[in-house]
Amino acid sequence: MSSKQDLTRQFTAEEGIIHIGGIEALVRLTMDQIRFDRRRGLNNAMFISGYRGSPVGMLDANFIKQQKLLMQHNIQFVDGLNEDLAATAVWGTQMLHTVGNQKFDGVVGTWYGKAPGVDRSGDVLKHANYTGTLKNGGVLAIFGDDPSCKSSSLPSQSEAMFYHVGIPSLYPANVQDILDFGLHGYYLSRISGLWAGLKIVTNVADGSGSAIVTPDRLKFVTPVVELDGRPYTPEVNLGMNVRKDALDMERTLYYARQELARLYARENGLNKVTLPNADAWLGIITAGKTYHDLRQAFMEMGLDDDALRRAGVRILKIGMLNPLQPDDIRDFARGLEEILVIEEKRPFIELFAKEILYGSANAPRIVGKRDEEGRDLLPFHGEFESDIIARALHARLSRKTKLESAEGWIKRLDEIHSRNSLTSLTRSAWYCSGCPHNSSTKAPDGSIVSAGIGCHTMAMWMDRGVVMGTHMGAEGAQWIGMQPFTNTKHIFQNMGDGTYAHSGSLAVRYCAATNTNITFKILVNSHTSMTGGQEIMGAEPVRAMVAELIANGVKRVIVTTEDLSRYNAVNLSGNTEVWHRDRLIEAQKVLAEIEGTTVLIHDQECAAELRRQRGRGKAYEPAAVMVINERVCEGCGDCGEKSNCMSVEPVQTEFGRKTRIHQPSCNKDYSCVKGFCPSFLTITPNAAPESADGKKKKKGRLPALDRALPDPVFKVDPNNFGAHVMGIGGTGSVTVVATIANAARIDGKWAVGLDQTGLAQKGGTVISDIKITATQFDGSNKISDGSTDLYLGFDILNATDNKNLDKCHPERTIAIVSTGQAPTGYMVSDKSVQFPNIDRLTQGIDRVTRRNDNIYLDAQTLAEGLFADSMATNMFMVGVAYQAGALPISAAAFETAIKQAGVGVDMSLLAFKWGRMAVVDIDYVHAEIHKYEAKAPKLPELTAEARQIVDSVGATGEVKRLLEIRVTDLIGYQDAAYARRYAAKVKSVMEAEKRVTPESSALTEAAARYFYKLMAYKDEYEVARLHSDPAFLAELDAQFPNGYTIEYNLAPPLLSKRDPETGELIKQKYGPWILKAFRHLAKLKHLRGGKWDIFGKTEERHMERQAIEDYDRLLTDLCAKLTRDNLAIAVKLASMPDEVRGYGHVKERHVALAKAKQSQLLADFNDPQAAKARGAAQVVQFV
Repeated sequence: MSSKQDLTRQFTAEEGIIHIGGIEALVRLTMDQIRFDRRRGLNNAMFISGYRGSPVGMLDANFIKQQKLLMQHNIQFVDGLNEDLAATAVWGTQMLHTVGNQKFDGVVGTWYGKAPGVDRSGDVLKHANYTGTLKNGGVLAIFGDDPSCKSSSLPSQSEAMFYHVGIPSLYPANVQDILDFGLHGYYLSRISGLWAGLKIVTNVADGSGSAIVTPDRLKFVTPVVELDGRPYTPEVNLGMNVRKDALDMERTLYYARQELARLYARENGLNKVTLPNADAWLGIITAGKTYHDLRQAFMEMGLDDDALRRAGVRILKIGMLNPLQPDDIRDFARGLEEILVIEEKRPFIELFAKEILYGSANAPRIVGKRDEEGRDLLPFHGEFESDIIARALHARLSRKTKLESAEGWIKRLDEIHSRNSLTSLTRSAWYCSGCPHNSSTKAPDGSIVSAGIGCHTMAMWMDRGVVMGTHMGAEGAQWIGMQPFTNTKHIFQNMGDGTYAHSGSLAVRYCAATNTNITFKILVNSHTSMTGGQEIMGAEPVRAMVAELIANGVKRVIVTTEDLSRYNAVNLSGNTEVWHRDRLIEAQKVLAEIEGTTVLIHDQECAAELRRQRGRGKAYEPAAVMVINERVCEGCGDCGEKSNCMSVEPVQTEFGRKTRIHQPSCNKDYSCVKGFCPSFLTITPNAAPESADGKKKKKGRLPALDRALPDPVFKVDPNNFGAHVMGIGGTGSVTVVATIANAARIDGKWAVGLDQTGLAQKGGTVISDIKITATQFDGSNKISDGSTDLYLGFDILNATDNKNLDKCHPERTIAIVSTGQAPTGYMVSDKSVQFPNIDRLTQGIDRVTRRNDNIYLDAQTLAEGLFADSMATNMFMVGVAYQAGALPISAAAFETAIKQAGVGVDMSLLAFKWGRMAVVDIDYVHAEIHKYEAKAPKLPELTAEARQIVDSVGATGEVKRLLEIRVTDLIGYQDAAYARRYAAKVKSVMEAEKRVTPESSALTEAAARYFYKLMAYKDEYEVARLHSDPAFLAELDAQFPNGYTIEYNLAPPLLSKRDPETGELIKQKYGPWILKAFRHLAKLKHLRGGKWDIFGKTEERHMERQAIEDYDRLLTDLCAKLTRDNLAIAVKLASMPDEVRGYGHVKERHVALAKAKQSQLLADFNDPQAAKARGAAQVVQFV
């Protein structure tokens, strides 16, 4: 494992080359500034504050992580309550002279915030910039822009705001620029009296690369500007409330300080001509991240620097966006016919370039967003990629010269974009397993709900009545302006405790002051979960929050929580009551009836952060786990609907779709047990015995691999290689990709990368790109369409997204994809959403990749089988890609990189090796997994009686297999006579189908499955039989080898109370004793349906028995009228029982839906031609 020094080298090394991410570079920058001051003999300090948000959402977390290093550099980081107040705190560092007694020679300020924070902080930014900075101080304002709106409410471009308030803006293109431009920004601020802005876009913040660090790398030139006939020296002027002083601030801002910034940019070479060409006719001006997109476009067009010179091109890379240096523009324009300005969003550089050159002799034509005739050339919206730029370049260059290589590339792009799209499921971001939002964002039926910011936003795509929203901190205030003009009396407003602390409390006060009819639903989860799970600055205990709300005029507050014991002996203001979260809907109804402003506080910690704390031993973890008896489970989806939990996974079994709890991801919220179903068991495992050394045994296992592994033959270019990696948020995908990049550097290669995370923390998609080259690389850190060598899919749904498939080319790309069926949020919450057919998905990938070199395997199942831990999956896939010859980095480098990462080292090393073995000998891998599998009891041999019943049908193939399982089970369910009735019906269907279509068995298979399903309805006797089945109990014994205590979650109709809100039966826990009762009850199956059947008198049991008779008659009718034309519809009708799932009220709901669907199908069956004509059914012709 690496040393502490190795893990911090990117922050501490003062000589050489470091590899660093964009956010890490910003952290290092602050220390570089203090090191710079120390070398100049200044004993300086720094103060940092701001507010998190993409793309600088993890900046505060990284500052906190490096707190020890910061303190060594006299750097104090204070998390901001909001952006505006944080900027004011930073402004204070430039007022220290007013109070004296300073501890340091100077204090440097650093502020950060994303675009919405820039907008809301315009007032303080303008005031602070006008008043100035101290000579040994200075302020750098880091502003994060998310141009493609990956994790923001709106796309952004903030340089216009900085222009408005008079702050110069520097725009770094990569990590090297962050370090260089950042130091220039601090220096510029100090000598000019201006704040300096540093624009950080998503692809730079989320990118990574190499940077050269050395103390004398930069030489700072201080320009001189005269004002009133003498050299200008900036001074801090705090007289903004005095007209004379305020006007003087404005005068010096525009006549001296901004001029200093212009001269600084020129004399320090911030704007660089990166491709000089005295004979050029076309000049290209660009800046920041877009410069690398431009370079990427030229590479893909087949144009190196020599070719560009021959084509007449000159390139200027702008480092300072504002103020734009006029002499740099004039010098660059000299001799050109045309300037093409390439910049994202609204024209900014383009407008100033036109202003600078307007009226000049022989000024070139300037085009950018539009050409000289006003036609669109480059888009105003979205984010640029190289293909957008390539088309614009070709349009301009082709007027003077023919570029066959460029035409070939564009033709290739057109072919890629015209490919047929693959239809698949989208993996949407979702609430984490056990997330309190799963409960708290539910509202009473028919409610109008307004979205909150952050995780609350996701409720907008979860069918929870959310119809509107606002910007952060104003949530709810919009209703003040809406309510007088609508007959709708009330709305609910979602809000997080982070937003409440940030500024949302003001919106609550405003609503209360205007007596607006609104209920705020404030989730107190103790973290800003969407941006990294940081603790909330300014958070207050619920007790204090309630007192504040009551004091501000809120009419009533109700607190709900999953653990009432936390409020023992806690007194809350305003007669506020604390209810269990099971009463959330009731609480909302009560509050909605109260005139005025009310508040529901739901107090439950963020599940993701609670999980992390439990993993570190810092939070209590309950021992109990939820287990579903899949035979009892009906697959109705009610548990998923109730809990909205991603750990409640659908699973396909012999008896259809069921539900399983994915134990590795379960956060033990236990809300899934509210699903109306007797299949849930609460298992409390006995503690594992301590190891010989007394240490607690870690979860999972480490299977040894002693076999030698052959070296792979690489099938891609190791000196110019790109990988497009697709994963699921929260599964360690980004960490694994960082390990790949580090391994490449250990092998002596250059590596740049980009992690496109967006809403990845919430189970959404994660896309990472890595480019590995033998020499330094000047192109984009993003893989272009048709340009990836390795298509590494940790998730097949992500890998079949058409935007990702566009990165592939059949002559270049090798696909290594895991076929594991991790469910989407919609699959959990809606049982009708099914995972797409895997074969169809892999065929879609094969169509655009090197089919013969591709590898598909279920990596999650293999990794969990080997390690009992799904977190081994991604590194297992890396091993597969390496052994397949698609990842051209040495195994030794991978192993070193894994050790240096320092996370799960032993498991990751083995996962990499076992992934390699999966390519060499998959049977060996399966054999290893088999060692750890629970020894499933063998299916009992068919008794002579059961064999006779099965053979009487005369079935073969799949129908015979279905009968062998189901006849035996029906004998166990009731008796042999019951099974004979089943078999006889299946035989009659088989004979009818063979008369019509001898080659088909689809209808018979449907009858075999679903007549069994109806006949084996799960009454109390059957549930008792299945729970006491020795085979199931053996599975539990194998899963919990140290023993366990079992509890059953049941709602016996004769014993259970009903929920006063819903009228549904309430489940209760029953202890281990009930297993004995189950065994006795199962033996009473002979009472089923008779006069002594005390359970058989209910309406549900009557309905189930009637369904058997109805289905029997349906099959008879289908057989009598069966033709080739209506066979497909007959199969659908015979499969209708699959639509009927669940228990009690859940089953009733499904029955009603199934009957409506069956009526339409019956009409189609009787008139298949009409059905075909109107597209109501797709009729399959059997030939």
